[in-house]
Amino acid sequence: MMGTSVLNHNHHLLPSKDLPQSLDSSLKQKEQECLCLLKKCKSLEEFKQVHVQILKLGLFWDSFCSSSLLSTCAFSDWSSMDYACSIFQELDEPTTFHFNTMIRGYVNNMNFESALNLYADMFQREVEPDNFTYPIVLKACARLAAIEEGMQIHGHVFKLGLEDDLFVQNSLINMYGKCGDIELSCAVFRRMEEKSVASWSAIIAAHASVGLWRECLMLFEDMSREGCWRAEESILVSVVSACTHLGALHLGRCAHGALLRNITELNVAVRTSLMDMYVKCGSLQKGLCLFQNMTKRNQLSYSVIISGLGLHGHGRQALRIFSEMVEEGLEPDDVIYVGVLSACSHSGLVEEGLDIFNRMKNEYGIKPTMQHYGCVVDLMGRAGLLEEAFELVKSMTIKANDIIWRSILSACKIHDNLKLGEVAAENLFRSSSHNPSDYLVLSNMYARAQQWENVAKIRTKMFDDGFVQTPGYSLVEVKRKVYQFVSQDKSNCKSGKIYEMIHQMEWQLRFEGYMADTSQVMLDVDEEEKREKLKGHSQKLAIAFALIHTSQGSAIRITRNLRMCTDCHTYTKLISMIYEREITVRDRNRFHRFKDGNCSCRDYW
Repeated sequence: MMGTSVLNHNHHLLPSKDLPQSLDSSLKQKEQECLCLLKKCKSLEEFKQVHVQILKLGLFWDSFCSSSLLSTCAFSDWSSMDYACSIFQELDEPTTFHFNTMIRGYVNNMNFESALNLYADMFQREVEPDNFTYPIVLKACARLAAIEEGMQIHGHVFKLGLEDDLFVQNSLINMYGKCGDIELSCAVFRRMEEKSVASWSAIIAAHASVGLWRECLMLFEDMSREGCWRAEESILVSVVSACTHLGALHLGRCAHGALLRNITELNVAVRTSLMDMYVKCGSLQKGLCLFQNMTKRNQLSYSVIISGLGLHGHGRQALRIFSEMVEEGLEPDDVIYVGVLSACSHSGLVEEGLDIFNRMKNEYGIKPTMQHYGCVVDLMGRAGLLEEAFELVKSMTIKANDIIWRSILSACKIHDNLKLGEVAAENLFRSSSHNPSDYLVLSNMYARAQQWENVAKIRTKMFDDGFVQTPGYSLVEVKRKVYQFVSQDKSNCKSGKIYEMIHQMEWQLRFEGYMADTSQVMLDVDEEEKREKLKGHSQKLAIAFALIHTSQGSAIRITRNLRMCTDCHTYTKLISMIYEREITVRDRNRFHRFKDGNCSCRDYW
């Protein structure tokens, strides 16, 4: 047994008649030898034997020795917090260091409640925390999203005069950010007299955690301007995430370059984040290249590339990669099946999708979740199999939720099935998860059927229920900056030039036979006013701005929050041909790559 061998080689630790004359120096020497043995322990059994010797020699009551015992037990590869707790309980007067060690041990073992309970015990026993205590305790609050406890601890920080400690401030920024209170996170950041790279990393990550992606990039620019910049992985990963959500490909490339210049070896998680960024910014080939060059892949890597291929309408390629994954011995999980089924839906691969759904249940024994059913209903609905999709909903073993009924409603809108659409909408209105888009979809279906009285009823119900229509907006990256355009908005200082450009575009479009699809305007107004409304769609404003401010032949990439309407789709196809531009649009559902008057979706979306 390994534990026995450690002690056998050090038998002189046991009391013997050969002890030196000076007892103090002897104990000091034995203490050093015990501490040395602690470092060599490779298992809990070996540790326990050294612990016994420390007790026999009476060294346990030495603060340094007990601290070493506790930290070794809490943080070794074989660590045992239960045994560490038993050691801690034997201490008559535990010090701040002892408490910090235990709290950190609990946090490292993901036992955040015990960490906070021990911090409370620390106060009850009148042991004063220090600047090493608070970063650990605040981390526990962050992981539990325990903002009330975090605010109380912030008060303790002030009482102890630690509010200006850099590490404590950084931890407060992180805690408030993870708890979703960005205002308090910013308040701590603003009052800091000195900001480190970690401070900037914390505030950028705080904004990322609540989805304020544009603010992330602005903070990164501020950081660079102040000269407080070092290519730290955590900052660059946050920047990559922001670029992913905003569709800011150029800035994402810059972050990728910085990572390559400053990080020796990018791990699987970072490579997967980069792959996700490229795919969601419209650069599918770069994302595929990263995937193919990965020496090590995990389920998340496969999930990202399969979902990405699906978003770009490459369903068959997604199925090939899915097959490669299975052949490599990686067992697909429920998340990957969502990506595969979604890819089939976007490409109209009905038979393949249904076959995979059945194999998932029967061969792999994965119980379908609401997301799986939602994908299959969407798959059938997009293909026009509305009655079949409805029958599947009725046969489900779990009660259909808003995801399912929303898929049915969306399919009914695509295929003009008002009767079934009303059934789906009624179920949505009865559910607890209300969404203003549900009211709008049904309202639009009534408008297309010119049932204006029903349009008014739905709009009134939407207002009475306290919902406001989400305005459509589009983001476009021009010269390393991301610009946002909201539908019908003329407040932009450059709106005059933008609408002038739209007038020129429409003049060119007439020669190509373009006719505005006024059925997309769900208002009871005349045709001329409908055409004016269509001109103000955010996607058209973004395209006009990009044509003005980018060089001839350069690609245009747009990200929008809502599904693209058929008029914008036709419009963008023709613009790509007239101005000889490749225009990529990522809407709420998928990617559209327009080139030479065609779209990658083949008008199936």
